Amino acid sequence: MHPQTFLELPLSRAADAAPLQRQLHARLKTAILGGELPAGSSLPGSRALAATLGIARNTVSAVYDQLAVEGYVLARRQGTQVAAQSHREERPAQSAAPVLARRVAQLTAALAMHRPAALRPGEPALPQFPLAAWRRALDVAYQGNTAALGYGDPAGEPALRAAIARYLAVARGVRCSAEQIVITEGAQEALTLCVRLLTNPGDIAWVEDPGYRGAKAAMQAGDLRIVPMRVDGHGLAATPEDWHQHPPRLVYTTPAHQYPLGAVLPAPRRLQLIAAARAHGAWLIEDDYDSEFRHAGEPVAAMQGLPGDGPVLYVGTFSKTMFPALRLGFLVLPPALLAAAQAPLAAMLRGGHRHEQLAMAHFIDSGQYARHLGRMRRLYRARQQSLRAALVHHFDVPHTVAGGHCGMHLTVRLPPAFPDRVIAAAAQAYGMAVSPLSGFSLAPKDEDNGLVIGYGNTAPELYGSLLGRLAMLARQASLS
Repeated sequence: MHPQTFLELPLSRAADAAPLQRQLHARLKTAILGGELPAGSSLPGSRALAATLGIARNTVSAVYDQLAVEGYVLARRQGTQVAAQSHREERPAQSAAPVLARRVAQLTAALAMHRPAALRPGEPALPQFPLAAWRRALDVAYQGNTAALGYGDPAGEPALRAAIARYLAVARGVRCSAEQIVITEGAQEALTLCVRLLTNPGDIAWVEDPGYRGAKAAMQAGDLRIVPMRVDGHGLAATPEDWHQHPPRLVYTTPAHQYPLGAVLPAPRRLQLIAAARAHGAWLIEDDYDSEFRHAGEPVAAMQGLPGDGPVLYVGTFSKTMFPALRLGFLVLPPALLAAAQAPLAAMLRGGHRHEQLAMAHFIDSGQYARHLGRMRRLYRARQQSLRAALVHHFDVPHTVAGGHCGMHLTVRLPPAFPDRVIAAAAQAYGMAVSPLSGFSLAPKDEDNGLVIGYGNTAPELYGSLLGRLAMLARQASLS
């Protein structure tokens, strides 16, 4: 289209239209970038264009001035000319899909869209959360506290760090001071911090196999060489040969409740793991994400609390015990790492969510947190028992149940004839979010075929119908 014809088009006077100055600016900018007004061409004088469009001359002058500031035109004595746009490229007929970094593609490959669905592992019973008590804690945190609107301590609010230290000492046997605790945006940021603080690209990291996918994602984001370590009935099973052949910089483990198989790492293995890590200059990441919900026997203490200054970084989160959207987790640094980590942490963190942190500190110190955990332990214990009964009566395909003495899920192993990924994909159409066990493994074996079934977010009265449908889908998958 000829520039003059283009410029003669009237501007919109509709009630909901943008201001005339903004319309004209957008029209000229689009024409310049699109090549309709090529470099070197002269724009009409402000008086002439104002008369053509029926607008004030000041409006046109303001648009020309703005375009000059932005570098689209040049104001010369002889008039306003379009500047050369060296960055402008001809638009291809069809834009190519952006290519993400290889490590990002690896992160997203195993992650599905998170939609509300029944039987999702790791999702708490949100309708049971004591919202009124949490609102009161937030009111206490916000009341007259404008200072908390600014940046805080990069490691987190001192009140919350002190409350967590007291809680961990009593409930989890963790030995630490408040100064060793770093508040994070959930457990995932804590894992990422471990990778950023302690590794370089190409370093070796061990992860449990099958194991938590978020740990693998953090290692992949750091360009680490991941070595899957098999898990047996007692948790991570590392041998002296493993330490010799693949000496790690980081070792990720869930000793109190292996995820997703539910094993407990016994004391001899814990001590061996700590001794081997110390001997090889490795660091252990202990993820204790759902150990508060133990349903049988006494609570299993954290590995971090064993005698001696072990090279253990302890990771915890409030996403399961409170609610996921809170985005509060924490990392307990060993004393040997504390001083060296201060400057890097100050550069990596900004100390946000201060009022939520203060509310969480009040929630713990007031006893509301302990009372809430007690209620949820009883609820999840009853739901776990109901799910076990429903598996017996309604899931009529060959299976065995692994773990189940802790947390918010049961793992059901299936014969290879019942492909878990096919079953899980089919279940999504019926509003179920069970996870395929093989999806937790980097090197799946036949025994890694099964389903991880959450019971935290699903009422027991639904278990029968849901598991009946799941059994039907399993039988269909075995025939396909």
